[in-house]
Amino acid sequence: MLDPVLFRSQLHETAAKLLQTRGYALDTARFEAFESERKRLQTRTQELQNLRNTRSKAIGQAKAKGEDVAALMAEVAGYGDELKASEQALDALMQAMHEAMAVIPNIPHESVPMGGDEHGNVELKRVGQPPAFDFEVKDHVALGERDGWLDAGAGAKLSGSRFTVLRGELAQLHRALAQFMLDTHTREHGYMEHNTPLIVNAESMTGTGQLPKFEEDLFSTQVGESKRYLIPTSEVTLTNLVRDEIVEDAALPMMMTAHTLCFRAEAGSYGRDVRGMIRQHQFEKVELVAVARPAESYAVHEAMTRHAEAILEKLGLAYRRMLLCTGDMGFGAAKTHDLEVWLPGQNTYREISSISNCEAFQARRMQARWRNPETGKTELLHTLNGSGVAVGRALVAVMENYQNADGSITVPEVLRPYMQGKERIG
Repeated sequence: MLDPVLFRSQLHETAAKLLQTRGYALDTARFEAFESERKRLQTRTQELQNLRNTRSKAIGQAKAKGEDVAALMAEVAGYGDELKASEQALDALMQAMHEAMAVIPNIPHESVPMGGDEHGNVELKRVGQPPAFDFEVKDHVALGERDGWLDAGAGAKLSGSRFTVLRGELAQLHRALAQFMLDTHTREHGYMEHNTPLIVNAESMTGTGQLPKFEEDLFSTQVGESKRYLIPTSEVTLTNLVRDEIVEDAALPMMMTAHTLCFRAEAGSYGRDVRGMIRQHQFEKVELVAVARPAESYAVHEAMTRHAEAILEKLGLAYRRMLLCTGDMGFGAAKTHDLEVWLPGQNTYREISSISNCEAFQARRMQARWRNPETGKTELLHTLNGSGVAVGRALVAVMENYQNADGSITVPEVLRPYMQGKERIG
């Protein structure tokens, strides 16, 4: 959530102007009306409080003199009734303003390029060379279906479209990738491993920005009167660990990771990537989350990007780093790096990780703060998140880049310790 002060002091010149670069048209007239009514109600509330206090003091003085105070008491009662109504109206207005601001995206960092969609993204670098094959390349679906190891039909039978059953050595390779990622991030990059719930309350989804704007993209469950949501990523659970907390300076930056199932309804993405494992309703990710001091959050953002890149480099996969433009960033991001891995089966680069700095956007929603040792005061934290990386998409990349002419798949060296030393599967 954006700073309300921005809407009060820089509504047109900053808030509306920068949000327009994201393709978001801010209803400035609505917020001008909010601010005008807020000022009126606050002024009247303060006047009534002063009048009530003044008349109450006069009642005490009149009583001390033995004077009749009935008229004064009636006047004070009237002020009390109006004051209560004014306070309630002010609370209702502030709630309406809060709800209106909850669906407004973050403002982009000054280094983010302008653009309306993915065509405005900027390639920052390429690492590695796509492999050359002397045979006809298969995509991951053809490779996986050959031995019955990738079975979309079974997934559809059990759950519906965009669910997949993995079997045999392909399931083992999928598990090996997740274990390899966790070990790398915890042993080499300094992240603390977590095991978090897959089902969360609405407060947690609101804290990281999934609610209220993106409820149609979420899977939910209802038990009695209690509604809970299946996480779309462990960004939700890891980031919300600092919700309503004051973090001491010595604990920063907090670097957290978790391997979880993720669930996304993918509303609005019908017809996209319907084959295989690129876009599933249920998938797995090793998530990276950082909670940082504001002054160091962009250094942490770069470090997190390098940590995700290290996974791809250890796997020997060609990739490129993209800087997303204003029109292609996620709702809560101020700046995002996308990592795109080369997929021979599609003859193109596809996203495998997004690493975003949300600055104070999520922290303000969660009231996540830290105690600045220089001032002794509490301030909002900065939160960051990214995939380290998406396990299913990493499996796709390994299958396609390490395929052999006979349909078998060479196991990357870094994964062999997790595969009982196997050099090839299939």
